[in-house]
Amino acid sequence: MKKVFGRPLLVIAVLVSGCASNSGVVPIGTDTFMVSRQAATGFSGSGTLKAEAFQEANQYCVSQHKKLQVVNTSEAQPPYVLGNFPKAEIQFMCLDVGDAELVRPKMKKNADTVIEIRK
Repeated sequence: MKKVFGRPLLVIAVLVSGCASNSGVVPIGTDTFMVSRQAATGFSGSGTLKAEAFQEANQYCVSQHKKLQVVNTSEAQPPYVLGNFPKAEIQFMCLDVGDAELVRPKMKKNADTVIEIRK
């Protein structure tokens, strides 16, 4: 009897875990790249996703014998329903040690509301 009930749970677990998304390192400009991670459900936070994206970005730069410089980060905002699952995206550059752009990142939150004045 346990085998009968164990199989559907295993199938569901595999299907749900298969829906998570990882972009890998994607070039978006000269020495500039992006990594994104998205959860399979709305039941997990974006903190772990962001940490994993930072780790992948850093590993990529280390493999190039360069240093990671974060350009921008973004996360999906709740509520996490209807496909809007936790997501983290990092845009970064891989720079040489002496590069002038290799400075402390000036991270700032993007505006929640943008007011556009049309004439």
